[in-house]
Amino acid sequence: MRKNLSIAIIGLGYVGLPLALEFGKKFKTIGYDISKLKIKALLKNIDLNKEFKKKEIINSKFLNFTNEPANILEYKFKIVAVPTPITKNKKPDLKIIKNASKIVGINLKKGDIVIFESTVYPGVTEDICVKILEKYSNLKWKKDFNVGYSPERINPGDKDHYLTNINKLISADNKKTLNLMKKIYKSIVRANIIPCETIKIAEAAKVIENTQRDINIAFINELKIIFDRLKIDTNKVLDASRTKWNFLNFQPGLVGGHCIGVDPYYLSFKSKQNNYIPKLILAGRKLNDNMAIYYAKKSLDLLKKNKKKLHTSKVLILGFTFKENCSDIRNTKVIDIYNFFIKKNIYTEVYDPNININEASKIYNCKFILKPKNNYYDLVIIAVSHKQFIKMGKKGIYKLMKGKNNLFDIKSIF
Repeated sequence: MRKNLSIAIIGLGYVGLPLALEFGKKFKTIGYDISKLKIKALLKNIDLNKEFKKKEIINSKFLNFTNEPANILEYKFKIVAVPTPITKNKKPDLKIIKNASKIVGINLKKGDIVIFESTVYPGVTEDICVKILEKYSNLKWKKDFNVGYSPERINPGDKDHYLTNINKLISADNKKTLNLMKKIYKSIVRANIIPCETIKIAEAAKVIENTQRDINIAFINELKIIFDRLKIDTNKVLDASRTKWNFLNFQPGLVGGHCIGVDPYYLSFKSKQNNYIPKLILAGRKLNDNMAIYYAKKSLDLLKKNKKKLHTSKVLILGFTFKENCSDIRNTKVIDIYNFFIKKNIYTEVYDPNININEASKIYNCKFILKPKNNYYDLVIIAVSHKQFIKMGKKGIYKLMKGKNNLFDIKSIF
């Protein structure tokens, strides 16, 4: 372990915890989070998000966890990795990152370097966060402390693309800080460390990565709607198209989560501030946001087609997370399907073996169940392609239903 090199991670979610665990293997590291429940669990080597096993946490022998903001004061590098969600009006919600900047500012000393990893629109780091750091530290930016920005590229549930083997963008307010950032990140990242010329370039690069995916998925979702009307199997069309070497491999489906379903609104917000309304980005976002209701209506049609009485029907939704094989329920679009049936006064249950039911119930008003009943449901909707559902197979899922024609497979697992 190198002397005098110490790192504090502010925010221990899907981004911050992997950083803390990797740095904690080599340097004096502390992980700070406002959640007492989360810190209590981590001190027992338990990850409530189920991304890491006890052994993986224990392996980070130089890592400690805390709820006390003052404990981050002594650490030279302070890396902010907190969520940046959107409001109900689809505008950037910067409350959490502003509060994190305040906490860091209060506990900032001369010579410190503050690095932001949260997804933001271009300008947030220098125009908003730096001002908060200066206000609460009584220190001067570039004279007493420096800042950098290194956008996260964590993909929850993806074991193939992990922090240590994906290219890492870095940016800073001067060359010295940039070189220091390169050294500390290179100590944990085996892939390339790629410097950006400015902080705003790095911020913009991050926000367009997921915006690009959102637009591509919106195109495939629109094709899904068109081919459904033409009574053509969309999956077979895509299989045929993929035989061309440069066809982009995207699938139709629900687009939620904390990245793809959020980042386009950050870029659009900044664009509107500069007097340009982004037409393509917003059109794609609107289409993807509406896909949950499209699938809900299609599944309701299946109930009607099979002459089920809606007021006595029972519906089961398999999967609630925003994507397969993870526990992340942020901005999940499955809630829109659930609420659609509830508003129709149709009894509906949700089963997802990957979520913490108690935590999910605090956020979403849903009927979450621990185990589905056999021969009980008039309609089963596969909303997320968890490996557990694939393992159940058609036969296992058919056992849950009163009739074999009542399965609506959004993810086309089977």
